[in-house]
Amino acid sequence: MMKIVVGAGSCGIAAGAQKVYDALESLLPENAALSVTGCNGMCFAEPIVDLYDENGALTRLTRVGEADAPRIAEAVKNNDLAAIADLKISDDDAQFLEKQTRIALRHCGVINPESIEEYENAGGYTAIRRALFDMTPETVIEEIKTSGLAGRGGAGFPTWFKWNAARNAEGEEKYLICNADEGDPGAFMDRAVIEGDPHGLIEGMLIGAYAIGAKEAIVYVRAEYPLAIRRLTRAIKQAEEKGYLGDNIFGSGYKCTMRIKAGAGAFVCGEETALIESLEGSRGMPRLKPPFPAEAGYWHKPSNINNVETFANVPWILENGGEAFAAMGTEGSKGTKVFALTGKIRRGGLVEIPMGKTLRDVIFDIGGGIRDGKRFKAVQMGGPSGGCIPESLLDTVIDYKALGATGAIMGSGGMVVMDESTCMVGMAKFFLDFTAKESCGKCVHCRLGTKRMLEVLTRITEGSGREGDIELLEELCAGIKDGALCGLGQTAPNPVLTTIRYFRDEFEAHIRDKRCPAGECAALTTYSINPEKCIGCTKCARGCPVGAITGTVKHPHQIDAALCIKCGKCVENCNFGAVEVNA
Repeated sequence: MMKIVVGAGSCGIAAGAQKVYDALESLLPENAALSVTGCNGMCFAEPIVDLYDENGALTRLTRVGEADAPRIAEAVKNNDLAAIADLKISDDDAQFLEKQTRIALRHCGVINPESIEEYENAGGYTAIRRALFDMTPETVIEEIKTSGLAGRGGAGFPTWFKWNAARNAEGEEKYLICNADEGDPGAFMDRAVIEGDPHGLIEGMLIGAYAIGAKEAIVYVRAEYPLAIRRLTRAIKQAEEKGYLGDNIFGSGYKCTMRIKAGAGAFVCGEETALIESLEGSRGMPRLKPPFPAEAGYWHKPSNINNVETFANVPWILENGGEAFAAMGTEGSKGTKVFALTGKIRRGGLVEIPMGKTLRDVIFDIGGGIRDGKRFKAVQMGGPSGGCIPESLLDTVIDYKALGATGAIMGSGGMVVMDESTCMVGMAKFFLDFTAKESCGKCVHCRLGTKRMLEVLTRITEGSGREGDIELLEELCAGIKDGALCGLGQTAPNPVLTTIRYFRDEFEAHIRDKRCPAGECAALTTYSINPEKCIGCTKCARGCPVGAITGTVKHPHQIDAALCIKCGKCVENCNFGAVEVNA
């Protein structure tokens, strides 16, 4: 019997996967079974439909539309997949997954996330069984230590050390918390793992809870992730029904419950103590450290916090051994890392690679390079807490130390690619605007410092920059880094510092020449029509929202600079390259 599997992660559903599923369901031939899976990482090719024959051989269809459903159903019915060869994944696109090494994402896009049986058939819940019957909490922690697994939430702190600290903390009441409050713009790694492999997260958390001696585990997840919450809720219920959660798990005598807390979406709650405050029902604001959560966390009891990706690695490590995980990566950064590859990239989506690969490997070899034939300019690593890395550093090795040396950070795994049309001053302003709005306001340096920096950057992009602004930004950055209470404020200057470090000439052009080299800052650009290229098709005039373009059919048109709002619609609508942006 042929098995038809529709990729139904949030990205797939947004691209129309649910419509494809519904259409296939109504046309399903008797020799086929229909199922769903999570995102396999190929967000650029959604909707995706995988066909498995009776021997398990896979035929992958990409960019499938609702209108393709009858053809697919007919091809399956007649066992004639050649009839839908035009929908099969191209060799070029197939490289996206073929060049990855998947551990945290090993089940995403493969199993049905709503079926505990499929997770079990893939080897699920064997690692926790082994931990409970063949290992002590101390030997579990030692295995994690051998693996070299570091926290994947951004700081890269040794996982075993945090577990051991919570294990050895005084008190019987302890908590294990999963930080799924993924707030970086362009980041969606945790969401995809929960949507595609919720049982993998549950099992990893169970192992961690057993290791530290916790009897309650909590997943703090963004309320903006409704599909992830729904699938995780279902998975928890299934695990309880199977006896994998609750009292006397596997008959071992160990007890652990699990629940979900939906957060309101404050970026600062990604900081562990702010997250704990929110869990307790207070406003999400960071606490002074020490004491650290391992000593006094949730309700001032010993607590351990790791993010989704960290826990997703744990079952694999216990199944395959810490040494197998440590064999991948670099001396200081072991294992694999998941990245959300977004921006001006040909193949955007989820990428998992061993540490030690270069940025060039990910962006050009896996991601396929820059779209629309444009030139690579920079990549923002680590989200608002990270920094911009220029083309000259594309061969930087991906590990914590090497990325830190560039002024950026690994972060949770956001990787936003920019091309030559991106204004780096505008990019720094974008991230500062985000962190200034997301500041909880508890400390003066972050609350006011980020606001002052944003004012300076806004002034520069609006053509009112003045000499000394760059130095003022650098001075503000230093003060905020030194004085901010938590990681949000301490890292907020990174995008500004790295753009000044690598693209200082763009800042100077904005300030001294009142010019935006990328042509992106509206206040510093003008639009005009080249009469030698304009054929008078009128498309630009018809598309102008304010009527700033005039002219007659088959004659060159003109733009009234006084009326032009610089929205760029004329550039998008012109098929002849006649509209020019004058930076």
